[in-house]
Amino acid sequence: MLKVEIDGREVEVPHGSTVMDATNKLGIYVPHFCYHKKLSIAANCRMCLVEVEKAPKPLPACATPVTDGMKVKTASQMAKKAQNSVMEFLLINHPLDCPICDQGGECQLQDLAVGYGGSASRFEEAKRVVLHKDIGPLVAAEEMSRCIQCTRCVRFGQEVAGVMELGMIGRGEHAEIVAFVGQSVHSELSGNMIDICPVGALTSKPFRYSARTWELARRKSVSPHDGLGSNLVVQVKQNKVMRVLPLENEAINECWLSDKDRFSYEALNSDERLTRPMLKKNGQWEETDWQTALEFAVNGLNDFGVLASPHATLEELFLAGKLGGPADFRLRHADFSGDGKRDGIPWLGMPIADLAKLDRVLVVGSFLRKDHPLIAQRLRQAAKRGTQIHVLHSVDDDWLMKIASRKIVPPSGILNSLSSFSEILKGGENAAILLGNFAQQHPQAASIHAAAQAIGVKVGFLGEAANSVGGYVAGLPANGGLPAALAKQALLLLNIDPQLDCPHPVAGAKFIVSLSVFKSDVGDVLLPIVPFTETPGTFVNTEGRVQGFHAAVRPLGDARPAWKVLRVLGTMLGLPGFDFETLDQVRDACLAGRDVQALLSNKIEFESKELKNISGGIQRIADVPIYFADPLARRSAPLQKTRDARMPRAWMNGKLLQTLGVAPGNAVLVKQGHGQVTLAAAQDDKLPDDCVRVAAGHPSTASLGAMFGAVTLECVPAEKAA
Repeated sequence: MLKVEIDGREVEVPHGSTVMDATNKLGIYVPHFCYHKKLSIAANCRMCLVEVEKAPKPLPACATPVTDGMKVKTASQMAKKAQNSVMEFLLINHPLDCPICDQGGECQLQDLAVGYGGSASRFEEAKRVVLHKDIGPLVAAEEMSRCIQCTRCVRFGQEVAGVMELGMIGRGEHAEIVAFVGQSVHSELSGNMIDICPVGALTSKPFRYSARTWELARRKSVSPHDGLGSNLVVQVKQNKVMRVLPLENEAINECWLSDKDRFSYEALNSDERLTRPMLKKNGQWEETDWQTALEFAVNGLNDFGVLASPHATLEELFLAGKLGGPADFRLRHADFSGDGKRDGIPWLGMPIADLAKLDRVLVVGSFLRKDHPLIAQRLRQAAKRGTQIHVLHSVDDDWLMKIASRKIVPPSGILNSLSSFSEILKGGENAAILLGNFAQQHPQAASIHAAAQAIGVKVGFLGEAANSVGGYVAGLPANGGLPAALAKQALLLLNIDPQLDCPHPVAGAKFIVSLSVFKSDVGDVLLPIVPFTETPGTFVNTEGRVQGFHAAVRPLGDARPAWKVLRVLGTMLGLPGFDFETLDQVRDACLAGRDVQALLSNKIEFESKELKNISGGIQRIADVPIYFADPLARRSAPLQKTRDARMPRAWMNGKLLQTLGVAPGNAVLVKQGHGQVTLAAAQDDKLPDDCVRVAAGHPSTASLGAMFGAVTLECVPAEKAA
């Protein structure tokens, strides 16, 4: 440890620390713009100049290494003069548009200008003008004249998101931040550039000019999307969610958010919101009152099953499971042979932060960047520090990190290929196998789990949704789970779009009650419930962390929290145990006598069975596009304008294209089961032979049904395609 004196106070810091690290440890603030604790050192803003004893001139605190016995003054006359001079230079070309700037009130430059800027400028020449940039539907770069070239956004792309989408061109007065020629910003983490921009150069395009920061009330919340459980700050004005920002939590999401977590709030006030109960009469939907709708629902719910969203709260899932019939939340799973053979609740197998401590990781069946953007970010940082990342999958997407080895096989080859990684993993002191969404949804999921366990290292599950662990805690699956529920004549659907969230057909049910946030054409009764911002609740993330949250705004229209609707339905059905008056009582009943951490286990008593080729023909590889994974994301207008929300295509390698006599861009008819769709063909030579990648969870491919299995492909003549 090195001893350093800062403003007369002594502190010990490790070798390699900077003066900024030492001041942070003491809680002494040094003004800065380019420095960020999660990014590399740039030292290009010079705002953090401090006086160092025996140094002939001020030095940047962010880039000056500590030496033993060093003495530093952060607020001496020399330091203040240097800081004031830097601020004067920064403000020379900065436009005087604070009154209309979205960053006003939360601008780092604005704050520091008060303390370090002059009352008037000596600069009388014309200010420079930088033209606006269009870098996509999420991040606005309309006022790039405000940019102070701190390069935080550039470094974020390279170091955190893993892709350099912005860069700086020019020198001196002509320097400016630009995207690559003809390109936009497409990263699934792009919204973080808005947070780290210290001025108003990069702002939120959906939020632009909609409210001022001091008008907004702030509420803590938890993301309802992937299994990470990112902590949020929901900002509200006049009972409307205006913006969502990250709430820093080093153990979970650090200081970042995925774009899905950040921008899906735009769906909360969508025209598709269901605000009144509706009944289907003579094929037409008619609005009605709650009493009529509930009575109609109860009369039709005889011997019924329940399909619940894994994005629903713990309390909602608990009450759904108490309705008596078969109930499940694993809507996209295809293999239930492991039920009753697992010893506890499948989970990540370690705290999220411990992913950085692994020395070898095998990720099996995961569209990692799109399914779990912030877990991908953690593994990206781990790879930089030397962790070996190995991949077993049916596609070879670019994860924007160094991959030690990869094996790309057809879906039917996943199970048999696991053993080939055994020696690699056993050679590590701290190794783990992480099973992704694709592996968990696989028709051989239980065998894949058992085979992974047999290798003898840690096994973890990357939770698909906010309550993929919480669903088990709530007591689901119940009474035979999803297969038994689908066999029932009546179904109760909790917060799902059945055609998109559940590849298994529900049309066989004669009576369907749908508790939904959004309007739907599926069912006989629509009961309006509220999204996560309008109800309190609990999510249990993939590491088993129980996180409660409160409502940020009041329910819209006549919509009600789903737990209250389920409580009333249970009472009207004459079932015991539905006499709860508060949500706390529901949560306490769910968790009574149960230690969630004690329930977590990835052990399975199951014999891995090697099966023959699943399809015997062309195999479908189905991913769920990042912005179609749940009802909120697919109704967020900004997210639906991104590249990741484009129409699915039929991806295959050149060999299969040649066999079919199809060129990229030509129309191809994809048939699976009783469904068929016409899609544009696309070439990806990294795909295995005799495989076609067709996305699930999208309206254009919903009729295909199961996410795995055999498909047939036919070339569509040009005249028919037109």
